[in-house]
Amino acid sequence: MDIQSKVGKELNLAEGVVYKVFALLDEGATIPFIARYRKELTKGLDEVQLIQIKERRSYWETFNARKDSILKSIEVQEKLTDALRQKIEAVQLLNELEDLYLPYKKKRQSKGQKAIENGLKPLAIYIQKSHRNSDIEDKAYSYVSGKIDNQKDALDGAVSILSEWISENLWIRDRLRQQFQKYGVATAKVKKGKSQEAEKFKDYFDFSERIHRMAAHRVLAVFRGEKEGLLNFKIEVDEDRAYDNIERGVYRNYASNSYVDKAITESYKRILQPNFESEIKKELKEKADLESIEVFAENLKQLLLQSPLGAKNTLAIDPGFRTGCKVAVLNTNGDFISHTTIYPHPPQNKTHEAEQTLLSLADKYQIQAIAVGNGTAGIETERLCRKLFKGVDIQVFSVNEAGASIYSASEIAREEFGDLDLTVRGAISIGRRLMDPLAELVKIDAKSIGVGQYQHDVNQPLLRQKLDDVVEHCVNHVGVELNTASYAILSHVSGLGESIAKNIVAFREKNGDYSERKQLLKVPKMGKKTYQQAAGFLRIEGGINALDNTIIHPETYGVVEELCELNNMSVRNVDIQKCSMESIKHLEEKYGKLTIAFILKELRKPTRDPRAPLQEMVSNQIEKIEDLKEGMLLTGTVNNITNFGAFVNIGIKESGLVHVSQISDSYVSNIYSHVQLNQQVRVKVIGVDLQRKRVQLTMIL
Repeated sequence: MDIQSKVGKELNLAEGVVYKVFALLDEGATIPFIARYRKELTKGLDEVQLIQIKERRSYWETFNARKDSILKSIEVQEKLTDALRQKIEAVQLLNELEDLYLPYKKKRQSKGQKAIENGLKPLAIYIQKSHRNSDIEDKAYSYVSGKIDNQKDALDGAVSILSEWISENLWIRDRLRQQFQKYGVATAKVKKGKSQEAEKFKDYFDFSERIHRMAAHRVLAVFRGEKEGLLNFKIEVDEDRAYDNIERGVYRNYASNSYVDKAITESYKRILQPNFESEIKKELKEKADLESIEVFAENLKQLLLQSPLGAKNTLAIDPGFRTGCKVAVLNTNGDFISHTTIYPHPPQNKTHEAEQTLLSLADKYQIQAIAVGNGTAGIETERLCRKLFKGVDIQVFSVNEAGASIYSASEIAREEFGDLDLTVRGAISIGRRLMDPLAELVKIDAKSIGVGQYQHDVNQPLLRQKLDDVVEHCVNHVGVELNTASYAILSHVSGLGESIAKNIVAFREKNGDYSERKQLLKVPKMGKKTYQQAAGFLRIEGGINALDNTIIHPETYGVVEELCELNNMSVRNVDIQKCSMESIKHLEEKYGKLTIAFILKELRKPTRDPRAPLQEMVSNQIEKIEDLKEGMLLTGTVNNITNFGAFVNIGIKESGLVHVSQISDSYVSNIYSHVQLNQQVRVKVIGVDLQRKRVQLTMIL
């Protein structure tokens, strides 16, 4: 199979472009590098399209490898005919490929195989051709010997052989697969005596839905219920129709008798129904995994690209009840200054003392913002701070602290703050997340940040790869200041890894700040290829070369210099408005329109941090779920997005759910086109379930 041609057709892209992308990937180029700096070769493909090319290439390479393995296996068995080879080489679907291989696949000893070993294959063939039951039964007596004790054993064995032959019939398998795929119904029921234990799966106690309508979150919920032994999960189809499909295939080549009927029943019950139920379940799970992982990935992307507070003196609080609230002071650079612990909540209730401590710290360190973790005691601590600093020019923010404890015990945390307690490290991380979410969150395994639902139920290697891709995209999209970046964020820059990232930081600490990008070539292990991949994503503010503070790649600095020479300008003071059209057209002909357009755009307005400014959350006058009333209008912040709706923090412990049907008065095909993480939204309360601690909200006001 010509993979580049196949991928081109699948994605509706020119085969030549796909070939060039393959070549760039083979050379070691990263997706961010190709998307930004190889537009001429790819005709301007974006990262999404490039990732699709990479993924589909990987799929077809795996498919071809499986096909080769099957051909070799059948050839070793000396059963590979020219006709079979042609069928295998022509097949384009994995299920069809496996169906072709099924008769030749090594299996655990089945009933049919055991019967063949006991010499019953001739009896099975006789049953295939005979119309009279009495003749078959008479014939069966001649096979009673050895391990076959009686006539019934002989007939049962022969029927098992026939049932397995029927299950391998390609026409029958194709018809049944279509039936399961088009008309299959997923059903779930609570297991007997498990109702109380399975309360969280109450929605699936008596559940039934066509498989092609099942949303990803429902698929994963049912699978989890089954895994925990609380639900029975089945895929059902019309059995009469299934038997009709089998009979239509069987009676083309088989005689009509009661033993063939038994073989049909056994084939369906023992082999085909379980086989296609498993196949459909697998397909449902894979589809749900992909959809859910896309949701996780988009949530992570928004979390990493959330608005940074920026350089402000910050008081960071990791809240708690019994053990108190850990308070850390950070300067405008995010450097740790000091820490203390306050006990404003039960059981100590040292509220006045805690307030005085906070006021003193705010005054002493000229605090401009307060970051409060949103975990245990987070709501209470945030409320205390808002009340205490009301009317003062100090902003108070609730910060998602998911994964902070993971960071606290990590190697990088020990390197940064080896002499501090884990809880203090957690407070520092919360404060830094507010100041620059991306720079801090990249220090934590993406799976620990907690975005989406059923995160631990999906394909873990696939999830990790997708989230790693998101982190790489976000870091390279924002860019990194070379003289202030930690090795944690540098390690995600295009072409770099942890080892070279640490070398970059070590070189900086030994030799002082970088004044030019090309100094990176002196860093140990930094080869020319790695430099090429990374340089454009690393910026130097106030360096020798003004272009080092842009996203223009060093390999095209000469193009900029040529533009300046043609227009009698200097690189530091280039003015695109005064450049002649003749000079621009000349360069377009020489280097390509896309390359020149990219350079001109950057020279007009050099790319800086693309993230929007941070807004302080509006506080609602409610303290607990019992304060909510239907019809109440509130302001909240979106803190999680799933494919069935958005969860909104309205200032109490329980986040409210805005179901996808309540996000807009028009149909919502893509939830992310309507809401974003950390977006402030106006909502109305439409339902409060005190027993289950659930709040239903609407954005349709």
